[in-house]
Amino acid sequence: MSDDQQGADSELRVRLADAEDQRLRALADLDNLRKRCATQVSRARAEASSTVAAEWLPVVDNLDRALSHASSDPDAIIEGVEAVREQALAVLDGLGFGRRVDTGEKFDPGRHEAVATRPDPGTEPGTVIEVVRAGYGEGDHQLRPAQVVVAQGPREVVGGE
Repeated sequence: MSDDQQGADSELRVRLADAEDQRLRALADLDNLRKRCATQVSRARAEASSTVAAEWLPVVDNLDRALSHASSDPDAIIEGVEAVREQALAVLDGLGFGRRVDTGEKFDPGRHEAVATRPDPGTEPGTVIEVVRAGYGEGDHQLRPAQVVVAQGPREVVGGE
């Protein structure tokens, strides 16, 4: 082998070793980045859970107060529970999951889950006539769809009956 060939061979080995070193460093950097991202996601998830839990603490405190007066005037207890319910709905609304009023709306399978249909004279078929379980949130930010009863059109009589 000539000196020129040995020099070229030696230079290729150095370049190959350098490329391998760069590859290994890039893999190590990628692994470190993956670990940092996982840590950040975990931290963000924990912070979000803490924030939501902190929003609910006053609701729980008020329920405890209501229960401590269980032997009091029933009307006062009902008023207290209604106030706590309003507070809970406000927490959900503040989190972006407001309670929807779906009665009278056109049935939308993206927002509603039909649990029944029934005739309702004077109501357009396909209209929500009763909400069995309320829905919360809108669009892609929906916590759950509403369970609804939908108006059906008039039934067709078959066979002349």
